[in-house]
Amino acid sequence: MSTSVRRTLVLAATAPIAGTILAGPSAFAADKAVSKSTATELDPAEQKIADNLNTRIQDPRLGRDLSGLVIDAKSDKAIWGHNAATALMPASNTKLATATAALTVLGPDHRFTTKVVYGDGTLTLVGGGDRTLTADDLDTLAKTAIAGLKSAGLTSVKVRVDDSLFPEPTLATGWNTGYYPAEVTPVRPLAVDGHAVTDTSLDAGQVFAKLLAHRGVTVTGDVTRGAAGAGDVPVAEHRSDKLSTIVKHMLKVSDNNIAETLLRMTALGAGRPATFEDGTAVVRDVLSHTYGVSLDNFEMYDGSGLSRSTRIPAQALADILDLTTDPRYGQTLKYIADGLPVAGEAGATLGPEWGRFDTPDSRCAVGKVKGKTGTLTGAIALSGLTRAQDGRWKVFSFVENGSTANPGDIKDALDGLAATVNGCWA
Repeated sequence: MSTSVRRTLVLAATAPIAGTILAGPSAFAADKAVSKSTATELDPAEQKIADNLNTRIQDPRLGRDLSGLVIDAKSDKAIWGHNAATALMPASNTKLATATAALTVLGPDHRFTTKVVYGDGTLTLVGGGDRTLTADDLDTLAKTAIAGLKSAGLTSVKVRVDDSLFPEPTLATGWNTGYYPAEVTPVRPLAVDGHAVTDTSLDAGQVFAKLLAHRGVTVTGDVTRGAAGAGDVPVAEHRSDKLSTIVKHMLKVSDNNIAETLLRMTALGAGRPATFEDGTAVVRDVLSHTYGVSLDNFEMYDGSGLSRSTRIPAQALADILDLTTDPRYGQTLKYIADGLPVAGEAGATLGPEWGRFDTPDSRCAVGKVKGKTGTLTGAIALSGLTRAQDGRWKVFSFVENGSTANPGDIKDALDGLAATVNGCWA
């Protein structure tokens, strides 16, 4: 049964339950019934959650534009909803949609390949969409390439970068030039060490050239851009970590650059051009036709959630996360649940360094909530999973727009809602 028709929103509530994130996403799948319940009546625990949420969303820090939904993961019953179909700016919660499409189209074991080819006195570094490429990886490529050069009696080369896999970088609808390069770099298929520079391809080529020179090869002229020649000979290649690992990292630290690169690689994997438009079209197709997620009021313009034109209802975000608990899709989508930051986890976006889950209301949920954060000016979101007091996994999504409160205070309020779903804040 598709997510668009399988549930009726219930605006009454249930009691919360303390749970701890002790197992990976397979625990979610194991706890989910393949045959979905059609019951809509709430038990006392669920009613307590709903009653508390109905009270706590009146918090003035949350303003008047809030879209929210809580689902029981096993039965898919809606425990609580508030304007759940209202489309708001989801900020980085958009990455949940991007990750779902990437894992589905490319597969969790997919790896991105960066190559070095040689021809006519030139080593060409060919970008393959690996946004996790490091200087150490480039050094390994350089060593392998140099071995080939020496065996051919060559000690001098030119260096070129080929980033033709993606079209010329553009701004997404809803972006502004102020995003470049600190929030996101112009999207190219070649970058090294996550450098926040305007031209990541030439930057990577320059790092590569320095590594060649450091190892005794003379590099003549400046690094240039151009397509590798048809007759160029492969001399070295590097394969990235598996996509599943990259997705988990992308979600944990909310990496905009990885998200935008994955959007383009997903488009290519589906046989379409590597553009914002085609990437987001593939995401919509995967969500709607592969998984039956309702796309009513769903508007997506980039892969990272930086676009201020994107609008996604809490219902769609909750439905996406609910897929990760379904045993039919678990082997593909479990890595999304794996990658969600855990409340109180240092080094992730729900960590103490971000001031998350550190109030008297929410501190009890440390270690018990997994969630994807989202932050733009005027938009704060938190969507995730927690095991409630009834021992069952709950999926939740809260998206707030337009509050005039301090962003830190808004996040504290959303953390409190997540603690309410868990039940530790009773």
